[in-house]
This record gives sequence, C-alpha cells and structure tokens, in this order.
Amino acid sequence: MGEEENISVVVATPLVRSQVVTLALLFLAGIVNFLDRSALSIANGPIRQQLHLSATSMGALLSAFSLAYGFAQLPIGPLLDRAGAQRMLGAGLALWSTATALTGAVLGIRSFLALRVLLGLGEAPFFPASLRIVREEFVPQQRGRAIATINISTTLGQGIAPPLLTLLLLRAGWRAMFAMIGGVGLLLAAAWLLLLRRESSVRTPPAPLAETFAGWAALFRVPAIWGLMLGFGGVNYTSWFFIAWLPAYLQTSRGISIKTSGWLAALPFLAGSLGMLLSGVLADRRVRGGAVVARVHRSQVIVGMVLSALSTLLAIRAASLAVAMACICGALLFIHFAGTSAWGYVQAASPRALVATVGSIQNFGSFMIASAAPLLTGWILDRTHAFAGSFLLCAVVALCGAASYILLVKDSLPLSEA
Repeated sequence: MGEEENISVVVATPLVRSQVVTLALLFLAGIVNFLDRSALSIANGPIRQQLHLSATSMGALLSAFSLAYGFAQLPIGPLLDRAGAQRMLGAGLALWSTATALTGAVLGIRSFLALRVLLGLGEAPFFPASLRIVREEFVPQQRGRAIATINISTTLGQGIAPPLLTLLLLRAGWRAMFAMIGGVGLLLAAAWLLLLRRESSVRTPPAPLAETFAGWAALFRVPAIWGLMLGFGGVNYTSWFFIAWLPAYLQTSRGISIKTSGWLAALPFLAGSLGMLLSGVLADRRVRGGAVVARVHRSQVIVGMVLSALSTLLAIRAASLAVAMACICGALLFIHFAGTSAWGYVQAASPRALVATVGSIQNFGSFMIASAAPLLTGWILDRTHAFAGSFLLCAVVALCGAASYILLVKDSLPLSEA
C-alpha cells in the first residue's frame, strides 16, 4: 500500500542547495526535452514538401516517436528503481540529443523513422527518473511544487518551441534547426553528468515486487494500474494532439502564416504551464490543510480532464481565431493541471521503491493511447480536409480518461495485494 501522507500542520521547508541544483537541471532538461519533441511539428510543412510526404506519413513519423517512447517505459521503470535515476537520465539526454542532431541529415522516411525511434528511446527515462528523484530528495510538502516545476518546464519548452524554432526554421532551414537544438541538448547532458555524478543520499533498496519479471508483471493484475494507464492516456492524447498538429491547424484551418503561427502556437502551451503551477500550488495548499495527498491529486486529475474536454469541444464551434485560441488555451491549461496531479498521485500512492516502476507503466499505457493521436489526426485530415473530427475525438478520449480515474483509481494503490 502506498504512503497515506495526511499532514495536519506543516511548516514551509526551504530548499537546500543540492535540491536547487537538481531541480534547475531537471527544469532545463524538461525544456530541451520538449524543444526536441516539438521540432517536427514546427517543421511539418517544409519537411512534407521537401520529402514529398502525405499528412498520414507525417502522422506516422510523429507516432513513431510516441510508440518507441511508450514501449521503452516498460524496462525503464525497473532499471531506474534498481540502478541510478541520475545516470540513466543523463545517458537518455545524450541519446535523444544525438538523435535530434542527426535528424538534420535525413534523406528519406526510413532514416527519419529510425531517428524518431531513437528520440523516443532516449526521452523515455525523463519523467520516471524525475519522479524518482523528487520522491527521494524532497519532503512531502515540497513535492507538489517540485513536480509542478518539472512539468512547467515541459510546457515552457512547448511554449518556447513555436517562436524559437520557427525563427530558426525561417533563418537557417529545418536541417540546421535540428542540428542546433540537438547540440544544445548534448551540452546539457555533459553538464548533468558532471554536476550530478553522485546518487541521492537516500537510496531505497528495490522492493521484492519488482525484483523479478513475475513480480513486475503482477502489477498488471491490479485494476488501478489499468486505471492509471487508461486515465493518463486521456492526458497524453490531448497533449500530443496539440503538440503534433496545432501549428498545422493554425496554418490550414485559420489561414495563419508560418511566422505568425509560431507565436500564436506558444500561447496554449504557456497556458499549460500556468495550469501546472496552479495544480502544484493548490495541491500543496490542500495538503497543508490536512487533506490526504493521493486524494487531492486524484480529484484534481478528474476535474482537469473534464474541463479540458469541454474546452476542446468549444473550440470546434469557435467562429473566430480569438475564440478558438481561448478554447485551446483552456484545453491545455486544464489538461496539464490534470497531468501534474496524475504524477503527484503516483508518487503519493505508490510504495517508495516502486514509484518509478508504477510511473513508467502509467506512461507506457498512456503513450500507447497517445501514439494514435498524430496518426489518426493525419488520416482524418487526409480524408475530411478539416480538423473538427480530430478535436471531437480528442475530447472523447479525455472524458474517457476522467471516467477511468473515477471508476478504477481510488485514493490508494493496493500493490501489496498484487
């Protein structure tokens, strides 16, 4: 059973220097993570034109990353729990940055697909490792803000990506754009491995449940684990839908130029950062007031996904660009409000030694669902020449995710019974 951290009276605990350094590097890694992840979406049009790709083929490239990322979650969790989260995160950062840099040299769809798979494999340790590090190095009343800070870095990366990458795209071309952002990631990987060579002073031995394949597989017999995978799928499907296709939607459905879309596309992801911050601040405040941590995060996940789905539905009927942008900003604000608490729930409800394992399984299941978003959107676009059907599908998936948290996920994870 996970820890039931019910804190009635909590005094604010300041961060020590090692925590600040750790959080700062995780923050920067999160920004680079989503700059690299968003680059293909920003260069969607020029790449399709130069390599003669259909929307469905572009969707396949976008989905190749998320499928590789999702499947890599399965071994990543046990490896992080048994080995060092910091070492694996540094190695992953180096791998995904190398894949990004080499993307600038692709000549066809086969090499492109291979590098998208490597990008997914490299980025796979980021969230489970971050969750493990937060659980080990931060006390309960700090964790909500720590997780929110890491999550904010990802939407900040998504927010920075459209204007920054559009500028690089227009100035230097898409090939140089990939090479430059990959180089930045390699520099950060070197800094991470140099400055954080030590493992956390608080090391928890791996739990017996995760020591063998049989024990690891037993987690899949717990209904709540399926609830986490299906529920978080609603979060990641929505997030990946907008990451992959928002610039193209603005350019084709709203008639916006590439240059202008780069700035407009930043706004919803900045709204997502606000949603993450609100989620962490509100969760910590409720915990300080005496609420049970896991219950706080579960309720915020449900509310966030429902409101995101409603915002996405409203965007379909938006008569103007301003209204459409307001609805999309709301959709991403609320989905990232939910997503931050989804990670908060895992670290609160899971046994300490299984945090990364449960988090990676949650990520695996969710990305099997999210991987369909780019491909289905491209397929629908090729056949209907409109985005309405894709927006509707996104809203339905988010509502199904909320239902999963209501029906299958409770205020604790009964992992001791697996």
